[in-house]
Amino acid sequence: MPKSKKNAHHQINLNDPQYYLNRELSWLEFNRRVLHEACDSRTPLLERLKFLGIFSSNLDEFFMVRVAALKQQVEAKVSQLPSDGRTPQQQLDEISSTLRPLVAKQHEQFEKVLRPQLAKHGIHILDYIDLSERQRNYLDKYYEEQVFPVVTPLAVDPSHPFPYISNLSLNLAVVVKNPETEEELFARVKVPTVLPRFLALPPDLGIHDDGKPAVWTGIPLEQAIAHNLESLFPGMNIQEYHTFRITRDADLELEEDEADDLLLAIEQELQKRRVGGSPLRIEIHSQTPESIRKRLLEDLELEENDVYEVDGIIGLKDLMYFMSLPVPELKDPPWQSVVHPRLLRIKEPNINPDVREIEEGKDFFTVIREKDLFVHHPYQSFSRSVVRFITHAAHDANVLAIKMTLYRTSFDSPIVNALIAAAQNGKQVSVLVELKARFDEENNIYWAKRLENVGVHVVYGLVGLKTHCKLIMVVRREQDRIFRYVHIGTGNYNPKTARLYTDLGLFSCNEDLGADVTDVFNFLTGYSRQKSYRKLLVAPVTMRDRFVSMIHREIENVHNGMSGRIVAKMNSLVDPEIISKLYEASRAGVQIDLIIRGICCLRPGIKDISENIRVISIVGRFLEHSRIFYFYNNGQEEIYIGSADWMRRNLDRRVEVITPIIDVDIAKDLQEILGIMLADNRQAWELQPDGSYIQRSLGEDSPEASSQKILMSMALTSNGIATSNIVNTKKSSLYLDG
Repeated sequence: MPKSKKNAHHQINLNDPQYYLNRELSWLEFNRRVLHEACDSRTPLLERLKFLGIFSSNLDEFFMVRVAALKQQVEAKVSQLPSDGRTPQQQLDEISSTLRPLVAKQHEQFEKVLRPQLAKHGIHILDYIDLSERQRNYLDKYYEEQVFPVVTPLAVDPSHPFPYISNLSLNLAVVVKNPETEEELFARVKVPTVLPRFLALPPDLGIHDDGKPAVWTGIPLEQAIAHNLESLFPGMNIQEYHTFRITRDADLELEEDEADDLLLAIEQELQKRRVGGSPLRIEIHSQTPESIRKRLLEDLELEENDVYEVDGIIGLKDLMYFMSLPVPELKDPPWQSVVHPRLLRIKEPNINPDVREIEEGKDFFTVIREKDLFVHHPYQSFSRSVVRFITHAAHDANVLAIKMTLYRTSFDSPIVNALIAAAQNGKQVSVLVELKARFDEENNIYWAKRLENVGVHVVYGLVGLKTHCKLIMVVRREQDRIFRYVHIGTGNYNPKTARLYTDLGLFSCNEDLGADVTDVFNFLTGYSRQKSYRKLLVAPVTMRDRFVSMIHREIENVHNGMSGRIVAKMNSLVDPEIISKLYEASRAGVQIDLIIRGICCLRPGIKDISENIRVISIVGRFLEHSRIFYFYNNGQEEIYIGSADWMRRNLDRRVEVITPIIDVDIAKDLQEILGIMLADNRQAWELQPDGSYIQRSLGEDSPEASSQKILMSMALTSNGIATSNIVNTKKSSLYLDG
């Protein structure tokens, strides 16, 4: 371990912009890693197609939120700069120059690599001009019967102003000529979103391989429309058509202080989002004539730098459609989450009071009361743990009250249905529904109204703060005592995303945790201004100071001749105060490993600044979403999990909760998870000082080790995670000890 640099003779300004990476450019590097999964031949073919779709979907949101914000800052002439010192316009320019090669690579990968490979496996995404006469006749008839009735051509002339083009809509710019006057006219045709983006031919008309019908044969919907434009413009001569797509500002503009009814205010803002705000980006074919290009830019009030040229199909996020095809050999092997071993023989609640309960076994609450319970999704089942917990509480005669926070959930949420059942069963049910969960506002409004209609106490959060913590508390009477059972998680209470995201959850009956969670709910629903908590780290109250003090404690330990060690896993690291403190720790000699999936504004490996900091990002089958924080603390190790990243918004502008792990066995399980991830040499990328990432390569005689595959295997073969100490694990010492 490097010696302490406490007595270094030169002073360094750790807030110097040169030591910070730009947030937006770091996010683009994350999406570059997503694109790599689509280009990696080791990834199953349809999964590669899925990653292309994710890359596109990510970019849509990036433009709608982040680029929109930068453009607003340019317009407002914002003078306050981020930690890296770039102006808003500089950021926009660098985003543009960084992104264009990535977009070109994405489309080249689809058109020249994946599309031909899909054809070899019986999935033929054809162009209309490649169809046989029989195939064209079928699709033309389908167009006439199914498509034509819902398509609306919109003329653009002095009596028809340029139409409002909705956000993320795919369109055809059409030029027609009046044969009588020889006048060329311009029109826009929107590709309807109520129909499938890709039109499939019936098996008997599809391509046949060795006499057998292909898996899928068809064309993009817009091509069927484009080759039947005569039906939309009868009597006109079709001169040309060109596909284009618009992205608009879609962030909500909400003045909470002025909103008497937050629910109504958000509903009104959602109406605006459906069509979108100011245009931000236009995607067009590279062969689009200059005259059409110029007209679109003028009418949409866009600049040349807002144009993204595409060679091939526009809007590749729709490639997710093909994940529904029945070709398991082209996908990741199916993963069925396992039930936590301590929950295998749980007695189910007696939902029907007319049926005598004869089932044997412990109830869920007895299991938690015996010992804290730790679950790791999707390796361990979310439905058979979290959903089961709430369902048990809803139907348990001894449960008095249920309180929970709801940030994002599925539209058909079994959790909300259980809360409704609890209210109908006479429980006191209180739910904090965060209406400001971006792009989930509409879903949350729906559930808020459903819950209110059955008598649930619904709260919409605090003015100026977004409630992001993941908490459930069940209050239960047992004989003459009241027990509080809590679940503290890192991810949303959403059964669907729980199958796709890695997240952690802690069930506990610890009295201090129960008292703290009670205080958090009082803070959320009442006028409490709690300033301290027994165990929990709560933002925006205590969390920032506690994290800074724990980092400082490692620094002091090194200064006093002891070891210093920090390992942290999260989605993003942006907060300049935390980064500066980590730099200070590195200079002191503290060994720091960071597992940051997405944005990281810290520059590792800089001499005399961050040479004791290593950063990796893991991008794989599941979205790494869990947050884990480990501090060596001179052998009195502390480990925490929770909902917060090290970002200003999480530490200062959100209600977040981080819990210490008190149970020694669970703490060791979490240390092992961190060790496995730090040793990943399949899906781990190492952040370089210049902000680029290099995928970790296999060492000589080293087997390929994907942390996600290892954890899947361990979930199947073990009754728990094998434990080892994160500081002294011999097998991972190269990664854990620096």
